This record gives sequence, C-alpha cells and structure tokens, in this order.
Amino acid sequence: MKKLINGVDNVVDEMLNGMIAAHPDYVARVPGTEVLVRTGAKKTDKVVLISGGGSGHEPAHGGFVGEGMLDAAVAGAVFTSPTPDQVYEAIKASECGKGALLIIKNYTGDVMNFEMAAEMAEDEDIEVAKVVVADDVAVENSTWTTGRRGIAGTIFVHKIAGAKAEQGAGLAEVKAVAEKVIANVRSMGMAIAPCTVPAVGKPSFELTEEEVEIGIGIHGEPGTHREKVSSANATVDQLLDKILAEGIYNDGDEVAVMVNGMGGTPLSELYIANLEVANVLAGKGIKIAKTIVGNYMTSLDMEGFSISLLKLDDELKALLEAPADTPAFTQK
Repeated sequence: MKKLINGVDNVVDEMLNGMIAAHPDYVARVPGTEVLVRTGAKKTDKVVLISGGGSGHEPAHGGFVGEGMLDAAVAGAVFTSPTPDQVYEAIKASECGKGALLIIKNYTGDVMNFEMAAEMAEDEDIEVAKVVVADDVAVENSTWTTGRRGIAGTIFVHKIAGAKAEQGAGLAEVKAVAEKVIANVRSMGMAIAPCTVPAVGKPSFELTEEEVEIGIGIHGEPGTHREKVSSANATVDQLLDKILAEGIYNDGDEVAVMVNGMGGTPLSELYIANLEVANVLAGKGIKIAKTIVGNYMTSLDMEGFSISLLKLDDELKALLEAPADTPAFTQK
C-alpha cells in the first residue's frame, strides 16, 4: 500500500487540522472533537445544517461548511459513522435557537447515530429535524442499508437547504425543501479501480484490467455487477438509463447535473463523461439548468464517477443558484 500518510491512526486528525490550516477563514475545529464549524461567532438568526459521515469522502463533508451550505460537519473514522456524541457536539457547537437540520445519508450506522444524537439534543430542549438521503438507484438494499444508499446527490441537499436556511426560513421550511430535493434527485456510480482504506492496506475489491464495476457505493462497496470495460459514452448511457428509468425526468423538464469524481479519476475524463450526459439529455428534451463537474463526494482513491440528476422547479432552481462560499464550493 502506498499512501501519503504518517500513520493509519492519525489520518482523520491530521486531515482535519490540515483543512483548518488551509482554510482558517472558513472552518474551525471544536476542541476535543472531529467536528468542523464555521469560523467566527456562532450564527444567531438561522436554522443550522449539520451533516457528516465517515472520512474518506473529501471534500465531503467539511469542505461544504460555510455560507449558504453547512454550519457544521462531523468526521468519523474512514468509512465509519461518527458516534452519537460527536454529532451531539456538532449540534451544541452550532445551534443558535432556531433549531438544527441533520442531513443523513442512508447507511445504517449513520441513521442510527444521528438519530441518537438528535434525541440527546432534544433532551436539552434543542429542536432537531432530520432528513435521510437515498438517491442511489443501483441497489434497493445492501449490507450497509435498508433501502437505497445515500451518495453524491446529498451535495444538492446541502446546497439548496443551506440556501433556504440562509434566507432565514424556519426549521419546518428548511426540512421541507430538503425533502423536495431528496424526492427529485437520483444518482448512480461506477468504478474502473477500487479504493484502499489505509487501516486495511489492500483494495476493497479486485478488478482485472478488462473489468469495471457498475453500481458502486461510496465506501468501497462493490456494485451490482462487473462487465467488460467499454467507452465512456457507453458507460454513461448505462448509468443514465437506470436513472431515467425512475420516470421522474421527462421531455420539457429542467434539471441540474452533477458528474462527481470518486477521487482518482482525471478531470478530463469527467468532462468527457459530462459531454455524453449533456447529449443524451438534449436528445430527450431535458434542459440542463446547471452542471457541476468535479470531486464532491469521493471514495478515497477510487477511480470512477457517479452521475446525479436533480429535477428542478422555480424554488429549487433559485436556491441552487443562490450564493455560497465554502472551501469546496463557491458561487456568487
């Protein structure tokens, strides 16, 4: 195993401190925790958004802490849910009297631990709401989930619910718009090479030079099946076919597109994939209002990508285009 680390036990701690060293104007660390919060004085006039999960998905989740997105992010060990105590510390460190929305990806450990943290906060009279993102169309159930997995479509939830909260909306309104995003976002991914978890020291699964894995998750999970490697266009077509088969994207609709790298894929290849996404959607009369290409929710050094589509209405489009300023996503 070749990794640019100092030791497997220090990966998360040093990564968080390195992020703070790079972005002190955006994020600060709650002492004694794996929690990142916005730099400066605590907000006093808004619902706060808290997300998180296992490390290894960078820039998710700490990279999206900032104006217009998250107020706090909780980092578990690599591919391991943060503990309820850590999530509770994030709530206490950021909440300012208008309540907190927890954005949870649909993995059993994440759901359980975030829900326990919410109960702890509610015992302290902090109002907490929760949403669970389950955008992955590849599988209905898995070893890690009941129902669909939550993957890169979560970034759209961060952005749109974050914009709503920044406008001063109440907790019920912020939760409602987050749920609207969840109802209208679908994703699917693939890999041409697996990732290697530092503590494990070997790839999470094996592929030959002629194989790709279709339908992977974001924790090094194998996908739905393996097949012979083919062109970028054919791979995009296969992922899009499954997403479009959901039946919620139709001629005349307007969508946002995310082509998300899994950590080890050149940006040039992501743009090639995006061109086919644009061509396929144009052929079906689906208008693209916004496209995002890059690494947003990765799987360490996995080589591959995922596609996310979000069906827009006027409200979602306006919130998607609202300003944001975070280490990993900024728009004016």
